[in-house]
Amino acid sequence: MDQEITQAELEDARKLFAGPCDFMLGVASLGQLPESALPEVAFAGRSNVGKSSLLNALTNRKTLAKTSNTPGRTQQLNYFNLGEKLYIVDMPGYGYAKVSKEQRDEWTRLVFDYLRGRPTLRCVFILIDSRHGLKDSDIMLMEMLDEAAVTYRILLTKTDKSKTAELDALMAKTLAVVKKHAAAYPHIHATSSIKGYGMAELKAIISSYG
Repeated sequence: MDQEITQAELEDARKLFAGPCDFMLGVASLGQLPESALPEVAFAGRSNVGKSSLLNALTNRKTLAKTSNTPGRTQQLNYFNLGEKLYIVDMPGYGYAKVSKEQRDEWTRLVFDYLRGRPTLRCVFILIDSRHGLKDSDIMLMEMLDEAAVTYRILLTKTDKSKTAELDALMAKTLAVVKKHAAAYPHIHATSSIKGYGMAELKAIISSYG
């Protein structure tokens, strides 16, 4: 199970996420990275996994992160300043077949260089669609994070679209894979941006890195 989260931690996290969360800049190359002034957490996932919806739901905003029906919209590392306590980094979506090999290679190079060389990066949250489970591209990112020795957590998205038995089975299957990866946190956190499932706890988990 995940660590015990207290009511005080939930309330502190609620206040943090109710406050300012401002877009800082988009980073297309390592030379554009901001000064490492604050701890940061990053969000990654396959295209259309619900990453933008999750970030908007976390911050109670409709347009913090742009949502789109066109996979691969985010092509850079987008930085947000959460209450002068944390940087939130929205990473480019991956695993979309219609993106050219050159674009995929550029994404891999940018992301791995970022992951390997960012001393203030505390955790990467990898979003997995609860209807589809882990894909090869997710495993590739997990292996990159293992190699870079960066802690990561698995978040299931869109859990309101899955039946309880199916979700339980997926969580057990995913956890079995996660336990084989050195840098992975040994717990799966289920969320729904639409219904709000798991969001208060997720805010507290993110806040703990600040």
